[in-house]
Amino acid sequence: MRLLPLGILALLGTAGMTALLAQTVDGVDVQAVKKRSADLAAEAQAFVDQVKDRGDRFREDAATTRDAGTENMRRVAAQSLPKGPTGPVDFDEIVQGAAKNTNGKGGEAPQFIAFASLSMPDEALKQLVRDTASAGGVVVFRGFPNNSAKEFVARLSKVVDKGQLASIGIDPRLFRAFQVQAVPTYVSVSSDFDLCAGFSCTTKVPPYDRMIGNVTVEYALTTFSEGNGPGARVAAVALSNMKRTNP
Repeated sequence: MRLLPLGILALLGTAGMTALLAQTVDGVDVQAVKKRSADLAAEAQAFVDQVKDRGDRFREDAATTRDAGTENMRRVAAQSLPKGPTGPVDFDEIVQGAAKNTNGKGGEAPQFIAFASLSMPDEALKQLVRDTASAGGVVVFRGFPNNSAKEFVARLSKVVDKGQLASIGIDPRLFRAFQVQAVPTYVSVSSDFDLCAGFSCTTKVPPYDRMIGNVTVEYALTTFSEGNGPGARVAAVALSNMKRTNP
């Protein structure tokens, strides 16, 4: 960034020297040359200030993105979900509640996952969040809409009730690990597993059951548990939790 202003100043220096030489040439308006040099200096300084300000904004945006990525790394786990707040949606509580689960025994990642998007209808998303939380699973979103945490929280506040915040996760690694391209998608994993450390790596996941489509959490869990696939045991426990919470 500093090389650009130095280049501009070098051009101004050349302009100034030209003005001095011009004093010995007949027919040259020396005052006009000086005025033009001053105008160029002012324009150059304005340009330098603009570039500097843009650079500061870019650095702030980069820092924000970095901090958000760091928090996302600590995100989702399905074991012994902590209670959410009793008041309005608090994004910090979402992050802190989910991060507490990463300190528990077993793998970092959840075993029953409902992949969702804020583009889903409110009622459908509200039921999905409620039932997944009751089952002890995690509802995972790929990221913030328009890269805005504020917009995410505002939209989420319409579909999340108290006590459900710890069941919300934001982690594109899970979408990549299970190659999720459409929502809702339900996944029931056969055993604990850990997510790879970076956002550009690929997680090696254990055997799992998956269902894609606009079906309820109960339907997906029932199908998994009765199908005797790799995720049947986890699905049966989740279904039992859900029925006990929502008789």
